Amino acid sequence: MHMDNEKNNTDIPYGDTEAAPQTTEGRSRKKKVLPPGTLKAEILSWIQILLTAACIAFVLNTFIIANSKVPSGSMENTIMTDDRVIGSRLTYLFSDPNRGDIIIFHFPDNPPDTKPVYYVKRVIGLPGETVDIINGQVYINGSETPLEEPYLKEKMGSEPAMHFEVPEGCYFMMGDNRNHSYDARYWENTFVKKEKIIAKVMVRYWPLNKIGRVR
Repeated sequence: MHMDNEKNNTDIPYGDTEAAPQTTEGRSRKKKVLPPGTLKAEILSWIQILLTAACIAFVLNTFIIANSKVPSGSMENTIMTDDRVIGSRLTYLFSDPNRGDIIIFHFPDNPPDTKPVYYVKRVIGLPGETVDIINGQVYINGSETPLEEPYLKEKMGSEPAMHFEVPEGCYFMMGDNRNHSYDARYWENTFVKKEKIIAKVMVRYWPLNKIGRVR
């Protein structure tokens, strides 16, 4: 009877109720496995997330959108001082700017080989057009009727009459706050070439209480 009990005990396989013995080599290998949820795994996970986010942001800002802060009041009351806007870089890949579009562009008087300066203004004159400014009103192509500009902050003050002839492939830009806007009327390089246009302004995202389309 005693022998049968011993025989039965030796026949019990290793299972849930009894752990199999491990060699020193096996224990060593097991310690090298990195369990999920450890600090190292968490750090690696966050690095991957941050790198992915950085790549997405780079692609968006380089090829799809342009992010700009307007530092002056030249576009009031459409865009206020220190407002932040987003423009679409894709819009003018498939079409030309229209009169009335608000765009982000390279300042044409910016000296070469210096840090780029970006301006935000409204398109007033299109390629091949003439622009006359008389008694504070804008006339396109010699029209007897002034351009309707409901976006202006206030009526333009009187100044000497101005005449501009917009070259092909170029645009004439002015701010909405005409009495306080340094725009094409005063630039040395009066016109903006299409290839210097970066984006069409679409949305204001700051301040938060003014989020919405910009027209």
